[in-house]
Amino acid sequence: MRHPARLGIALAIALATAGCSTAARDSPAADAESATAASVTSCGRQLSFAKPPQRTVTLDQTSTETLLELGLQDRMAGTANLKTKIPAQYRAAYAEVPVIAPKIATAEQLRSAAPDFVVGGSTDLFTKDRAGTREELAALKVPTFVSAVDCPRRNPAGNTPFELLFSDYENLGKVFGAEERARKLAAGQRAAVAEAGENAAKSPAGKDRPTVVYLYSVFNGMPYVAGKSGLPSEMSRIIGAKNAFDDVNEDWPEVSWEEVAKRNPDFIVIGDLSERGRPGDSAAEKRAAMTEHPVVSKLAAVRDNKILEVPGIELDPSVRSVHALGMLAEGMKDLGYVR
Repeated sequence: MRHPARLGIALAIALATAGCSTAARDSPAADAESATAASVTSCGRQLSFAKPPQRTVTLDQTSTETLLELGLQDRMAGTANLKTKIPAQYRAAYAEVPVIAPKIATAEQLRSAAPDFVVGGSTDLFTKDRAGTREELAALKVPTFVSAVDCPRRNPAGNTPFELLFSDYENLGKVFGAEERARKLAAGQRAAVAEAGENAAKSPAGKDRPTVVYLYSVFNGMPYVAGKSGLPSEMSRIIGAKNAFDDVNEDWPEVSWEEVAKRNPDFIVIGDLSERGRPGDSAAEKRAAMTEHPVVSKLAAVRDNKILEVPGIELDPSVRSVHALGMLAEGMKDLGYVR
């Protein structure tokens, strides 16, 4: 959030992502040695590189894990803003990279790492009171890359959030001379999305599609749910469901419990953020908040335990999001919404 399985799909996704990780760890960034000049566009800026960057800093966990998945840890001079534990498949590579800031990096912390390239998952990491603006860093001859998912207005119309995410892999592959790895990663995840999408053809059509509320966070007793512009709305479309808050054009709006009850979803998805450790982050705390609420507790989805749990970080666009998508597709079957 930018402000605050079984076999089958799950196995396919594991193979699609883990296979690339294994290859990357076996020969980290070897293909970058012979790479030539590259040019890509990122969030409205043309970036040109005479050679692959040697001292990249990633400003968030999403960007960090993408570069680790591509086997580029030896091209990284720092990471920041860890929200949850690094998955097992990345831990050895992550241990090789300095942590310049446990949370959001400041301009001073970023500059101390002497980066020649900075990668961030969202534009709000590049502000004067954080890492510095993209203009400020450009003046220092440090190019900056922002995920295409956070710049939808600057991307071709019709591109889905997943396709924008895959374009990040491919563009970063060009920058680092790791195009083949990036291509394999994107291809594997496209196949996983397509497999999850087989659900949509087997689920009820149109108005009969089940509605879902995605509960990301409970902060000061108030729920934060997925709105129209967040990845879960696209996930819902793929698996044959409808996000109950598609009329709210935000990623993760704060709403009231009464509004959740008013939408009366057929099922609820809880994003488990236990590792982040804030009050209300764990799946157990979110379940308790719903069962103890005088109105929400009466919803059939709560009474009948039509609740799915997925890792919360995977509900934001990242290299791990296809895993959550597979869990949701399998969950739809378990709940009986797929014929």
